[in-house]
Amino acid sequence: MGLIVQKFGGSSVANKERVFNVANIITETYDKGNNVVVVVSAQGDTTDDLIEKAAEINPNPSKREMDMLLSTGEQISISLLAMAIESMGYPVVSLTGWQAGFVTNSQYSDARIRRIEGERLHRELDKKNIVIVAGFQGLNRYDDITTLGRGGSDTSAVALAASLHADLCQIYTDVDGVYTADPRLVQNAVKLDEISFDEMLELATLGAQVLHNRSVEMAKKYNVKLEVLSSLERKPGTQVKEVIKMEKMLIKGVAKDDNIARIALIGLPDRPGIAFQVFTTLAKKKINVDIILQSIGRDGTKDISFTVPLNQKDLALECLKEEKDYIQAQNIEMDDSVSKVSIVGAGMQSNPGVASKMFEALYEAGINIRMISTSEIKISVLVDSEKAKQAVVAIHNAFDF
Repeated sequence: MGLIVQKFGGSSVANKERVFNVANIITETYDKGNNVVVVVSAQGDTTDDLIEKAAEINPNPSKREMDMLLSTGEQISISLLAMAIESMGYPVVSLTGWQAGFVTNSQYSDARIRRIEGERLHRELDKKNIVIVAGFQGLNRYDDITTLGRGGSDTSAVALAASLHADLCQIYTDVDGVYTADPRLVQNAVKLDEISFDEMLELATLGAQVLHNRSVEMAKKYNVKLEVLSSLERKPGTQVKEVIKMEKMLIKGVAKDDNIARIALIGLPDRPGIAFQVFTTLAKKKINVDIILQSIGRDGTKDISFTVPLNQKDLALECLKEEKDYIQAQNIEMDDSVSKVSIVGAGMQSNPGVASKMFEALYEAGINIRMISTSEIKISVLVDSEKAKQAVVAIHNAFDF
């Protein structure tokens, strides 16, 4: 007998049939003698519908009120799922994030979990109840409802698994595991039996949408055993863990991220402290910067290019233009017609020639590289968005999966 945390995304509970399908998965796990804690997202497009309703009333609502609104989506899911399990004759209770003890900081719409006060959870488990918890939400020190931002339900599930010392955390999605590339883009993509935390974290950060990077980061920190599997097909998924056996694979996957923009600062003074000034300006606005490229100085000037998330491009431009006199750039340019394509794999640390093979694949496909970024286990390139899908296929075909 063990404790298993299961998380189901919005598509897994989108309608009556899928709710009962999820209920069957949960009760089968319970029937095997396990304690079961379940985290559920809002049904289908509920969150998008709520955002639309808010926009009809107020185009610029406060983040506090948006959190109050958006948290209701998960409350609908947990109650309906609990009703389904109840109708099947099983003991069950649904809990909101705050009833389950999620205490967060006060950053509305993108809160971080501070701790989980698990007394209520333990009481319900002691009663042999199946516990259904609303993901994506918590309570701050002002007793205000907060939401955890993108991927928040994944993060809720991993946090519960860590707090309760669960034997396994299962993330159920509409795909049956982690693939070497998006199977919708690459027909011969291969499902991985296992992948390391570091590799999964890089893939999640670089655009693979199976798991959110915050949840992987937390799983690695607390050594939570993760499994990604399908809620629609009953078959083994992909294990995400610290030590894996598949050393023979040079790279584990190819990822694509279309949600980026490139900003270039042209003609900056070539003197110490300029980069510090530029990126301090962005950091103050909490703008995430990724690939950074600085040119060789010429005629007393240099250029710096970098990428930011697409939804932060306007804010980035605005704060850079406000500081233009201080930064002293001759020109500021922005390009949102770019995508980031990356390869990830711990095997590349000890195998020379991986970058060469990737660049050769892009050359043969006639795809120009705009920027390059590397680390010990990943290589990312910036390419034109219209060529991104072609780049993923070309790179995937070049490596032996």
